[in-house]
Parts: sequence; structure tokens; C-alpha cells
Amino acid sequence: MWEVIFDLETKKFFDDTGTSDPADLGVSVLSLYQRELNDNFAEVSGKMYSFWEKDFDHMWKLFQNADRIIGFNSLSFDVPALRPYAPAGFAKLNHFDILDKIVEIQGRRTSLNSIAKETLGNTKTDHGSNAIKYWLAGDPESLRKLQYYCEMDVDITKRIYDFGLKNRYLKYIDHWNNVRTVEVDFSYPSNSSSVQSSLF
Repeated sequence: MWEVIFDLETKKFFDDTGTSDPADLGVSVLSLYQRELNDNFAEVSGKMYSFWEKDFDHMWKLFQNADRIIGFNSLSFDVPALRPYAPAGFAKLNHFDILDKIVEIQGRRTSLNSIAKETLGNTKTDHGSNAIKYWLAGDPESLRKLQYYCEMDVDITKRIYDFGLKNRYLKYIDHWNNVRTVEVDFSYPSNSSSVQSSLF
């Protein structure tokens, strides 16, 4: 079994585009962690990759070969943001959106940082608005910071997913500053099988 955990950063804010469509934002960098799982769904090996826009053609096969593609708010944001770049069928792959699962249960949204803080005791390394500033700056140091930020978001997403998979709950702070616990089931369906290869 293969999993891909991914995140991306955009070139623009919504205010810059005048629309609410993520596809209009442009993608600067995408980071993903590809890992192999054994029969007990334990990680055997894994590697972090980062792709700049010019290198996107090299990353689609990693998604294609994944039995599960894991993200946070990925169905509402990341997948639509990739629409101008992605091959036909990308949105139909086996995407697993952590936030989508939480909303199904709780009926409300929360942030990756809120879950990371209460569940893992960690916070994000930077702010999303800085990622766009780094891209616009364009110098080597700013681009290094941008890639690092994206990779660290992937790492946090992976650790949140693994925590939920193992412990079957996540914690976060709600809008009233109360700590909430949500029970989750991130396990694979018993009849899980990969159907990715026919979609590209």
C-alpha cells in the first residue's frame, strides 16, 4: 500500500483575483510525503518531495500510484487549486480530506494549527500569508523558507492523520476557545483496493 500526504502554497490571495475559485490563485510549490505501508498499515519507508510549478509534470505519477491521498481542506482548496495543472481524473483519485471528515462529524470547520496545537502540542512553523510574500520576493532565501513551510505543513498533516488513525480522536480549540474532542475513523474500508491507474 502507498500513501501520499500533500500540501501546496499559492501565488496570490483571493483578494488579488476578485474570485473565490482556488484555481485562480496559481500554485507556487507543492510538497508531498510518499510512504509505503505494510500489511498492518505501518510505515515501512517514506520520503518528502517538493515540486515547483515548472516541475509539476514529474509529480503526478506519485499521486497516481497512491492508494490514499491525504490532505487538510484538500477537497475544497488544494484539489481545485491544482485544476489548471492536473491531468484529467486527478480529482477522482482516492482523496482523503481530514477536515472534510471532521466537518462530517462536527458540522463545523477548524484549522490545521488548532488541531496541531491541541492534539500534538505543536504549531505551524509560519503563517500562510508569508508563503505568498516569500514567493513574490523570489530570492533564494525566501524560496527556501517557502519550501520549508510547505514541507512542515505536510509533516504536521501526516502526524495529525497518524494520531487520528491510531487513537481514533483529535482535539482542537473551537471559536469560543474551548477544547473539543472529535472521534474519528481514518481506517481503510475492508474492501479497499486501488483503482487509480485508469484515471490518468
